[in-house]
This record gives sequence, structure tokens and C-alpha cells, in this order.
Amino acid sequence: MHSAPHLYTATIKKGTPIIMNRDYKLLTPGPLTTTRTVKEEMLFDHCTWDDDYKAITQKIRTDLLELAHCDPSEYTAVLMQGSGTFGVESVLTSVIGADEKVLLCTNGAYGDRQVKICEHAGIDYVQYAESYDRIPDAAHVAEILDNDPSITHVSMIHSETTSGLLNDIESVARVAKAHGCTFIVDAMSSFGGVDIPMADWGIDFLVSSANKCIQGVPGFSFIICNTAKLEASRGKARSLSLDLWDQWNTLEKDGGKWRYTSPTHVVLAFNRALDEMKAEGGIPARSARYDTNNRMLIARMKALGFGTFLKEHQGPIITTFTYPEGVSFDFADMYAFIKERGYAIYPGKLTDEETFRLGNIGEIYPDDIRRVTELFAMYMAERGLLGPCAGTTDIAAAIEAMDEASAAL
Repeated sequence: MHSAPHLYTATIKKGTPIIMNRDYKLLTPGPLTTTRTVKEEMLFDHCTWDDDYKAITQKIRTDLLELAHCDPSEYTAVLMQGSGTFGVESVLTSVIGADEKVLLCTNGAYGDRQVKICEHAGIDYVQYAESYDRIPDAAHVAEILDNDPSITHVSMIHSETTSGLLNDIESVARVAKAHGCTFIVDAMSSFGGVDIPMADWGIDFLVSSANKCIQGVPGFSFIICNTAKLEASRGKARSLSLDLWDQWNTLEKDGGKWRYTSPTHVVLAFNRALDEMKAEGGIPARSARYDTNNRMLIARMKALGFGTFLKEHQGPIITTFTYPEGVSFDFADMYAFIKERGYAIYPGKLTDEETFRLGNIGEIYPDDIRRVTELFAMYMAERGLLGPCAGTTDIAAAIEAMDEASAAL
């Protein structure tokens, strides 16, 4: 029941009713904060076989190719039910045959997840693992491919949200192409926020998700494919529902009809999100906004005493922050304080260091970055942490230092 705008009352068993704030923004790498107009698209119901709905699916497929700078005579887009991991698993289990082998270039939890997918599906693979703060080296990839001619595919993450690092997929793509390998990219949290000219770089399969930089809601992934490579994968799939070729074939044959029930409301929201992205100025404008958010965030957090886990290769999507040395923080307490005042932050995903993460994609603007960093200062002041971390116990002085740091950008 609604007790106030954007609030609702929840009763846990027979305890005291708890008033919960629903009006907060997500500083995460997706799901992320969407516009009200994207949400409102989900108020309408569509049949999966309706011609109007199928036309929307076809429009989305065309729009995605344009964003990837792909010629529709050489590339195609396939929409797949499920989260981004479903899309990644669809590609790995559909395009790598029983007599083929993939090189997995990893430096985070999402690269490691590809290893698990291959192990579970019985896909032959070799892993080239870097530490979480280093990018896979294209020269080393070349050495691996030189020494193992049985490798037919190469796969890697673009934006590794474990740390916030942005990998050099362009260089690795060129090495893969030079060795005649199919190149697969998980661009889950980067596509739409970072420009990726797929054809020019030689990327054969790129996977992303509706709830990332295009700013839709969760419910399906999409794969942009080199059509010839996709056609060559026919019959290789290890799964019925994740069969990439069969999904594509049905979309093509039936003019936008999905094989199995599609998330119609999510598709409508995504179509609206694509239109809003175009109105914003496309990838160049969105990328610039995300980059501004990210640089402001890092500068202002450093003024409060927080360091960044990455010293290089920092991407514009999400940042891993380290706590000020010698000062103890309670993340759960800090999380609750900031969420109650309008923003949800993200726990760290590293196992060897105490960290937390802040994303800056979605409907997030410089004013949000200013506000959330001011909330950090407020929290630290109330918990007696501001002086040891920022060098001042005065909130106004700490905010002034943050303003000067971001103005210097």
C-alpha cells in the first residue's frame, strides 16, 4: 500500500511495518536507472505473433547494427531471452564445434564465468588469465595462437565490471583475425556507452544486454553476428533454447517472430530506450556523458581520501574504490545511509582487497555525481571518519575540496 509518493509499507512477519524508500537511483553497471518514459512503455501489452510487435523487433535489430557500424549484408542481430549470461552461453555453446577450441582471455569474474560455461558444456578451451588489474596482452595472445594451431576461436570481455577495467579488444581482434580465428566479445556493460566499430576491428560475435548502456530494463540479451560465421554454426549448438542459429533463422524466416515466448514488455521498453539514445546524440553523446560522470566521480572521491583499485586502463562504466588506509569502514552501514538518501551503491567483487564500486551509467548526470559524493562526506562526518580521510572535519570544506577537484577537470 502506498503511504507516500515513491514509498511503500512492508510488514515482515508480524513485526512493525517498515517504510521503504523506492525513490533512489542505481549507481551500478546494470540494471541501471531508466527514464520514466522507458518504464511507461511497459504499460502496454503485445502479442508475440502480432505484426506490429514483430516490426518493433525488426527495427531493434536494424538499430543495433547501426550502433555497431555494421553492414546488414555482412552482419545480423539476434535477440535472445534471458540475461547477458544467457547470451554469452548461447554464443559459446552454439558457434564452437565439438572439434574446435577456444582461447579465453580473462582478467575478472566475467571472464572466469566463460570458463565455467565451457567446462559445463564440454567445450575444449585454454585460458589465458591476467590479474584483475592488467589487460590481456595482444602479443601474448599471438604467441599462444602460434604455439597452438588447434585454437579456432578467441573470446574476451570488453568492460570487466569486476574492477572497472576496459580491455583492448581492438588489438586482440586483429591478432585473432591474423590467425584465422573467430573473435567473440562480451561487451555487456560497454556496448552503447563506448563506440565499437565491429566490422573494422574484425569482431565476429558481440554480446550485450538490454539493461546496460542503451538504458533499457532486464529481460533479454542480444548478439551481433558476422552472418557467414553464424550460418557456419548450424548444427553445433549444445542447447535447444540457446541455439543461436535457430533463433536467428526463426527471426529471419518469420519476420521478427521469436522462437519461444519473448519478454514483450522489455522489448517495448528497449525500443523506446534506443529512440531516446538517438535523441541524446547517439553513442558519441552518451559516451561523453558517461566519461564526464566517471572523471568527476574519481576526482571527487579522491578528495575524500578514496583511492582507485586500477592505476591504468580504467573504463568509463564503473570504478572500484579502495578505502583510505588505516581507516575502518562498515560497507553495509554506509550503503544503508546513502541508499536512504537517494542512491544505491555497489559492493566490491575483489577477494583480496576491501573495496566497493560505483557505476555511473544510466540516467546519471553530473548533478548526481555531486550529490552522491556529498552524501559520502555527510556519512563520513557523522561517523567520525571525515577528518582522518579528507583532512578536515568540516563538511563544507570537504565539499569545497571536491568542487575544486572536479572543476580542475
